[in-house]
Amino acid sequence: MGEPLIEFKNVTKRFGERTILDRVNLEVRDGEVTTIIGKSGTGKSVLLKHMIGLLSPSEGEILFRGRSVESMSRKELDELRSQFSYCFQNNALFDSLTVFENIALPLQQTTRMSRQDIESKVRERIDQLELSEVTHKYPSELSGGMQKRVALARALITDPKIVLFDEPTTGQDPIRKNAIFSMIVHNQKKFGFTTIMISHDIPDVFFISDRILVLYDGQIIFQGPYEEIDKLQHPMVDEFVKSLEHFQDELTGLYSKKTFTKVYENAVSHKQPGENLTVAVFTVTDLDGVSENLGHTAAQEIVQSLAVYVSKHFGDVGISNRSGRDRIVTILAFTAHAAAERLMENLAADLRQRGLIDIQAEAHLAKSYTLSILGGLAEGKAGEDIDAIAARAQSQQREIARFQCGLFG
Repeated sequence: MGEPLIEFKNVTKRFGERTILDRVNLEVRDGEVTTIIGKSGTGKSVLLKHMIGLLSPSEGEILFRGRSVESMSRKELDELRSQFSYCFQNNALFDSLTVFENIALPLQQTTRMSRQDIESKVRERIDQLELSEVTHKYPSELSGGMQKRVALARALITDPKIVLFDEPTTGQDPIRKNAIFSMIVHNQKKFGFTTIMISHDIPDVFFISDRILVLYDGQIIFQGPYEEIDKLQHPMVDEFVKSLEHFQDELTGLYSKKTFTKVYENAVSHKQPGENLTVAVFTVTDLDGVSENLGHTAAQEIVQSLAVYVSKHFGDVGISNRSGRDRIVTILAFTAHAAAERLMENLAADLRQRGLIDIQAEAHLAKSYTLSILGGLAEGKAGEDIDAIAARAQSQQREIARFQCGLFG
């Protein structure tokens, strides 16, 4: 797998008699999305300041690409910091500057580039992030989502290797919250930067994260993929993670993963071991393509609309959960496979007849885009791992509806 991009080894930070970080060990890997979660006041911002070299540990060692930061010269530290960029919680755009001027500012302040070179680079970023129609507008004239995109363009203008996001979705509704996460992961793939994020938006942020770091009482008590966090036996899981992962997923209104698992376990407890059950999986094809052609908000509206159809046709007999950015899993514990097939056909017919929703692409994007909804069924046994049954259902998926979405009129 190679060495970590950033590594903390027994890092402790004290301010006077207060210990903020206590023997922290962690890894951030190149090209991944790493999300740090933890209660307010647990030292997340102190952790970030150590990553970019603004603070030095009282004890322990920080490595960047295998080299101790402590051993670096001032020039090398400056070069290290130049590889980082920061996306502020409230965007921190200057109201007195146009979009173009806001994006150009970091180059004007930190480089000796000529005016012509700066203008050329800014226009390149503006084109890449589809901001050409708002170049001469001021932040107050833009929607919240567009302001986020401008802030990201400014963060990327210096070609950073690592971008830090501090609570990027604070105060947003479920659709816009997920649209912002979609924008981040889409551009992370496009530009190839490493993402380090602080967020309380559980479980939404887990759908885009490669690794989760849980900071609790000054220590990293978990680091790894979200799927493994349930294995953690620690008060933090009940106290913080489970308290924030609500009874329902905000975007879709379906069960959260933890509630989904509990309801499934309760349902199969009334069945005989090995008795049959059916699992359905629904997927929006090419959600990244939908985001790129119709906009990140439209992509989330499509996922939300699919959940409405699943609830309508399977809600009375099934237990449903959004198991990924583009996927919904439904357990039919007491429905025969033949009956589940009829429900799937009824849902497909309803989708084809009524359509998803009147998706409106953002004005600067393509006028239409074709997307498909896939559906699949698989039989399993009571007590069998639900992910294994869902994987079989996904392998059986077929197209149940196709739509031409975009600007109508």
